[in-house]
Amino acid sequence: MRKLPEVIYYKDELNDEFAFDSITSRKIGADYRYVRDSFLGKIARLFWYRVFAFPIALVYLKFAYRHRIVNRRVIRSARGRAFFLYGNHTHNLCDALIPTFVSLPRSVFVIVHANNISMPVLGALTPCLGAIPLPDDRESTRNFFDCIKARIAQKKVVTVYPEAHIWPFYTKIRPFSSLSFRYPVQYGVPSFCFTNTYKKRRFSKNPQIVTFVDGPFFPDASLPVKERREDLRNRIFAAMSERAKESNVEIVRYVRADENACNSAGSLGTN
Repeated sequence: MRKLPEVIYYKDELNDEFAFDSITSRKIGADYRYVRDSFLGKIARLFWYRVFAFPIALVYLKFAYRHRIVNRRVIRSARGRAFFLYGNHTHNLCDALIPTFVSLPRSVFVIVHANNISMPVLGALTPCLGAIPLPDDRESTRNFFDCIKARIAQKKVVTVYPEAHIWPFYTKIRPFSSLSFRYPVQYGVPSFCFTNTYKKRRFSKNPQIVTFVDGPFFPDASLPVKERREDLRNRIFAAMSERAKESNVEIVRYVRADENACNSAGSLGTN
């Protein structure tokens, strides 16, 4: 586990980022190739995803965090069809690995920030591992949505982190918009959510990660499209918030910056 501050001060729950990396993002323009389904592309994905990354991810999650998944059986209800998988964004590396084990035996694609494909060496491999970077302009946006459409037609699993920004080891669910819920509404497919919680371990400073899975959640076709997105977002947010209560250890304490300023002023006033 990387060394993290004991306390992190935040100002904006929707936009603050605490990945603590120094990656310069590449621009995702019209020339970025989203769909790599040629014969060689499929062979490369099979090797890097199943043969190379899968066993390493399994060993890492089990030994570093004693990872366990609860209620994964609900995924069976979506056998033979595409679905979206929503999760909380609280770990730089584990968030890239856990969706694979939640969706087993299905392979998974993950909507990511461009940082994930901009890393030296590893960035060239992440598309083979299922990374779908967010677009930067109109042309790439069209290609991005064509990619999502193609994966749904192929009955794949697409993972979304609606919180968008990483807050390491955060034990609650941050507010997120309904924007990313346009996908299941548009394609009329089910959604599931997974919530990573952190449990205290007796003989390790690393917490145990226990992942709870819930669903399926279907868009309510009786509502207008915008309200359909909001309703789906609200139901998934509620399920994740309830599961987040299972965490029983706080590795990093998050404090709102203005709250800290008020506390400091109050302390000064009593001297």
